[in-house]
Amino acid sequence: MSILLIHTGGTIGMEQTEHGFAPRAGIVEDAVADLIASGQVAGPVEILRLDPLIDSAQATPEDWRRVAQTIHHASERHEAFVVTHGTDTLAYTAAALCLALAGLRKPVIVTGAMLPLTVEGNDGGANLIAALDVARTAKQGVWVQFGGRLLHGARVRKSHSRAFDAFEDTASDSPPLLAATHPSLNDVRTHKVGILSVAPGCCTSLFALAAEACEGLVLRCFGSGTAPDTPEMRAALQSAFARQVPVLAVSQCPEGGMRLGTYAAGKVLQETGVVDGRDMSPEMAFAKMQFALSLSPGFETRSKFLGTSQCGEMLDPSEGG
Repeated sequence: MSILLIHTGGTIGMEQTEHGFAPRAGIVEDAVADLIASGQVAGPVEILRLDPLIDSAQATPEDWRRVAQTIHHASERHEAFVVTHGTDTLAYTAAALCLALAGLRKPVIVTGAMLPLTVEGNDGGANLIAALDVARTAKQGVWVQFGGRLLHGARVRKSHSRAFDAFEDTASDSPPLLAATHPSLNDVRTHKVGILSVAPGCCTSLFALAAEACEGLVLRCFGSGTAPDTPEMRAALQSAFARQVPVLAVSQCPEGGMRLGTYAAGKVLQETGVVDGRDMSPEMAFAKMQFALSLSPGFETRSKFLGTSQCGEMLDPSEGG
């Protein structure tokens, strides 16, 4: 079984420099070669390095695009794919790959490390072994293998800044896969998308600036879908609606999701065309907004795309959440 490992950068392939940890070519390649030579990983494994290697904090939708293109163009030559990636934005990339690789017929396993392979006691070796192993048996779709767990690529989030089991997901019966009759590639471009969080007594006049400057907004609400109903907030959301700027609302709570209309305090969101993101993660919400702006020509079409589950990233209304 042929596996293509796509190395994008991140902690797993870093070494210590005078300025801190930084990516270096050859670290992941040498580690995989050693694992195959020692019999801990079965070959063949082809490695493709996406230069320049980056710290994932520098990643943009253009990087999602080049990873997705690489997988799509190599899909006839390989049975499975492993993507090594920095942990800071790993969940964003996994979400984007779910939306980009329509009709995916093979498993894509995203992994990384909290400590570089060059540091003693690191978790990178174990994550590499597990990712390359599970790539041979996993179902089609985009998955995250990390800390000994296989996680849903459309529902994963980073939940800890230091622990080796740094990622969590929420359960779903739907696979991390955008259904399509034939494998195809959904393109994504970088758009001006803002993420705004509400807080008690927050300066809601800032939301008006975002409504004027951004092409799309992700609004992180309280609990099951409430936000301050101030004149400034209402004016900002009305301005976004008038400008045909889609607004997608998700909960600040990592579990349980939201449902607009549960509380009267969420009425301002319903009255201004805000899309209910239900139990979608903020990472997926941001990625999905970038795809909505890239793929769909019009406010109504974009809003429908945002409000409909594409790859198991949100529960249907009948399922609760």
